[in-house]
Amino acid sequence: MEQDQDVIARIVGIAPGSALAEVVEGRADIMALTQNTHDGALTPKEPGGLSHAERAALAWRIAKISDHKAFEDHFEALLEQAGAPDSAARLADIWFDGGSDIRSKALIRHVDLVAHAPKDATRRDIELLQEAGLSDMDIVRLTELVAFVSYQIRVAFGLQLLRGIA
Repeated sequence: MEQDQDVIARIVGIAPGSALAEVVEGRADIMALTQNTHDGALTPKEPGGLSHAERAALAWRIAKISDHKAFEDHFEALLEQAGAPDSAARLADIWFDGGSDIRSKALIRHVDLVAHAPKDATRRDIELLQEAGLSDMDIVRLTELVAFVSYQIRVAFGLQLLRGIA
């Protein structure tokens, strides 16, 4: 699945030649690494036990919680590109707690916890993911996804603020 070459620039609306474009150009290495991480976190060649659809749905959930409409639209489009089954799409619903599916419940609980209050996560939170059938590698992948999407949204918010004063 081919990704946008610069998701943040598109979402923030960085116009070529603008003062903000010059600022971002000075950090081109960081922006390139951020884009590479986006692609690796959301559409890795080997997704492990977290499908591309689940990753997109959970990222969409984080964007909704963060109230960032452009990222909501972006992650929803990624979910559609992944050919998401309804079960994956439900993960994005901020009012859905996973229902009776232990795996969905554990994924949602962990995403919400780490996105909102990562310092409150404990060993028991990891054990709940393991009890739901996630491998240790998938727990790492899930936590990396939450951390990255939260970072990406914060970078976009910061650049949008700069755009307003540049």
